[in-house]
Amino acid sequence: FPICSPSSTGAGNATEAGSSKGWGRLHSGTCLSCVGGEGSGEGQGQILQRFPEKDWEDNPFPQGIELFCQPSGWQLCPERNPPTFFVAVLTDINSERHYCACLTFWEPAEPTQEAVCTEDATEREEEVDEGGPAQLSPATPGPPGQLFAPKTLVLVSRLDHAEVFRNSLGLIYTIHVEGLNVGLENVIGNLLTCVIPLAGGSQRTISLGAGDRQVIQTPLADSLPVSRCSVALLFRQLGITNVLSLFCAALTEHKVLFLSRSYQRLSDACRGLLALLFPLRYSFTYVPILPAQLLEVLSTPTPFIIGVNAAFQAETQELLDVIIADLDGGTVTVPECVHIPPLPEPLQSQTHSVLSMVLDPELELADLAFPPPSTNASSLKMQDKELRAVFLRLFAQLLQGYRWCLHMVRIHPEPVIRFHKAAFLGQRGLVEDDFLMKVLEGMAFAGFVSERGVPYRATDLFDELVAHEVARMRADENHPQRVLRHVRELAEQLYKNENPYPAVAMHKVQRPGEASHLRRAPRPF
Repeated sequence: FPICSPSSTGAGNATEAGSSKGWGRLHSGTCLSCVGGEGSGEGQGQILQRFPEKDWEDNPFPQGIELFCQPSGWQLCPERNPPTFFVAVLTDINSERHYCACLTFWEPAEPTQEAVCTEDATEREEEVDEGGPAQLSPATPGPPGQLFAPKTLVLVSRLDHAEVFRNSLGLIYTIHVEGLNVGLENVIGNLLTCVIPLAGGSQRTISLGAGDRQVIQTPLADSLPVSRCSVALLFRQLGITNVLSLFCAALTEHKVLFLSRSYQRLSDACRGLLALLFPLRYSFTYVPILPAQLLEVLSTPTPFIIGVNAAFQAETQELLDVIIADLDGGTVTVPECVHIPPLPEPLQSQTHSVLSMVLDPELELADLAFPPPSTNASSLKMQDKELRAVFLRLFAQLLQGYRWCLHMVRIHPEPVIRFHKAAFLGQRGLVEDDFLMKVLEGMAFAGFVSERGVPYRATDLFDELVAHEVARMRADENHPQRVLRHVRELAEQLYKNENPYPAVAMHKVQRPGEASHLRRAPRPF
């Protein structure tokens, strides 16, 4: 569990490792304090404390985590901002993802921190007087008055339970700011030793020892992505046409860059796009929140899905082969030199039509002479699953019959599964289709073949759809209401996978009082 603040700040450590029995640890991170960097106007992150102090044997502590705690840089501020929360994602050398939940709050800066920043401001003013650059860094604090430094609590885990992370870090902050008579040592110890199952639809109630109760539900099948509301939010921000363009771009291995002023929206957008790609797994660079110090990564020649704060939009203008999605403005910009092959017809128009029915149910009723008095709109969580169900049907239609084109090569010491692309395209009449050709030649589909080509393995919703529902989908093509009924049936299964116990008692976690961040804490964290 880490803590950060600008003047010697970094980010925390809290790692979790899974076991061969399907259980994992929830860990908390490190305490950081951000220090002003000499001559730069920006501080550098430094880890103040981390628990545990030594790495787990099977899960080393992520290096450079302090960069992700304050992706825009460690800077002093003339105002005490309210606490913020977001989840960054790190990928290690073994392609394992680590979820870094960051809760940032602001404390009065120490005199040494203010002195460093004042020296930097003076140096820049002298540069201007000598004919140097005329603009000061946006991080330069005003000369008079109290300055405030950010400090970040970080919880690092290989498990993806964002709401539990938010509640746990929020509880630790509440104990500090409200002066509760609860030992932080006990709370952090309980957090580090919490063991929960990884999947299987189980439910576990945990308490960190501060009168709290948190309920953790694991998905029924770990092969299905957990999207929460991220897909529905992505469609609300960008619209159907733009999301379909990003979907095709990611499948055909183009570079996709998200821009937003909200770090949490960046994380959700990247999560939502990956959820739409199921049953394929994205195998290239995936960084939902890229720190400003690492913007040179955007010049890599390989495909990626990356999120960057909109404050650095100017630095992205010279990227000639990157598709930029502005979540705040609702636009997707495709460079002239980039061609995104569309879905083959009639799947393109059919998918667009079904997405419209899901997102705007009243569209089908707009021309009726006697429309029904009201329509039952789906909740955001259920709409999220309905949108995913549309893409699940799309993949089942695209890849129907793929198992007939799997060949087992036995000349090697271990059998190798190969996919006969020419036979598959030929039987579908899509030999010259640019989109499907690029998908079949991509790394995501190669991973799909090696993972799902095995004859004896556990199956999931996609396997059942390809094996038993293709004939139904073909028969329903010209019947929109039957298609919508099927979409909702699939959505119910996706929803149940994420919420095995929908009526279970919810979290009970104490929160800080209103405007508590404006009060001065009795002592620094």
